[in-house]
Amino acid sequence: MAIYMTARFRVKPESVERCEEAISEFIIYIQGHEPGTKLYTSLRSTEDDTEYLHYFIFEDEEAEEKHRTSEGMKRFTSVLYPELVSDGVEFKRYTLVESTR
Repeated sequence: MAIYMTARFRVKPESVERCEEAISEFIIYIQGHEPGTKLYTSLRSTEDDTEYLHYFIFEDEEAEEKHRTSEGMKRFTSVLYPELVSDGVEFKRYTLVESTR
């Protein structure tokens, strides 16, 4: 059963460029190493350049576990987490109601 999740976070203003480079590298890693990650999208707020929303879909629990424990995740969080503002990352899970896909 597919898993739908979001991650919302804010970074320090001076680290936006560095974090976006890390996001791009992370998504490239996902594309090459995580076939069970069906979608991974990074969005930046139009109202606040330091606020991001990541939306992702995993094929199943195994794919989510592979993602959470991957070398790509370790590299990504080693760059991102020190640059977060105090409220950290807010993760949420969702169930699918309907989709155009």
